[in-house]
Amino acid sequence: MSAPDPVFSHLDAQGAARMVDVGHKPHQARAATAVGELVCQPATIAQLRARALPKGDVLAAARLAGILAAKRTDELIPLCHGLPLDSVAVDFEVRDDRVALTATARTTARTGVEMEALVAVTIAGLTLYDMMKAVDKTMVLGAVRVTAKTKT
Repeated sequence: MSAPDPVFSHLDAQGAARMVDVGHKPHQARAATAVGELVCQPATIAQLRARALPKGDVLAAARLAGILAAKRTDELIPLCHGLPLDSVAVDFEVRDDRVALTATARTTARTGVEMEALVAVTIAGLTLYDMMKAVDKTMVLGAVRVTAKTKT
């Protein structure tokens, strides 16, 4: 026996894309955390640690870019609900051959904030890539995923 077809909440009965109606859901405190990594050459990491990259404090710029992007997620992802974000935090851990990125978004709303966390971590990573590409043509941004999602 085969498994039943999954129900896709973003499709109507005819298979057309639609925005999910969350009006009946209660407002709840919600949070989501996403992670990613930018793999770099060790020499690039050394320049980052020494704050010797040509474009200055790339971590500060990437943090701001991630936060700003999270606030505009509904403009970037079709069918995403606009959410009143209570907070967005973007953090970095500089390792020997990569920068690990973490973004946590919080809201009190009717739907979750995992897309906002994913957008924040991705745009922060892309900003790092853009600001360091002059010194490292081998960088790879990846391993982006949600690691936590809560509602209370």
